[in-house]
Amino acid sequence: MSISFNHADKKVTLTQRNVLKLFITKAVKKEGLTIKDLQYVFCSDNYLLAINRQFLDHDYYTDIISFDLSETKGELVAEVYISIERVRDNAKQLGTTIKEELLRVIFHGALHFCGYKDKKPKDAVIMRAMENKWIKAYLISTP
Repeated sequence: MSISFNHADKKVTLTQRNVLKLFITKAVKKEGLTIKDLQYVFCSDNYLLAINRQFLDHDYYTDIISFDLSETKGELVAEVYISIERVRDNAKQLGTTIKEELLRVIFHGALHFCGYKDKKPKDAVIMRAMENKWIKAYLISTP
């Protein structure tokens, strides 16, 4: 089991990384997955835009892109790319803290691997509810 937080071209300060890793591991396990290797990569808008263009043929900024690389059902191997610039802008627009918005996108990526979708409005409502549930549970569990 391995969760890592890395940076491509943008650094981010994540406090209590081990607590966050343990929370994600337990939350994903409740959803029926075991994490074999989950990598979060923090980057700039331009870095993520290049990934969006190359791999998804999309030509727009986004806050997160997730890739499920799993070969065995139930064993998660994945990469999540997060634009720190989008997280900051989203936090400002939503009137929330950068910490909470960063947790939201970190959990959002993990929830995608658990089978949650967000393209249809009804799916997005469920996804947002799960994000909020995980954020609340995480914040309550950390000092």
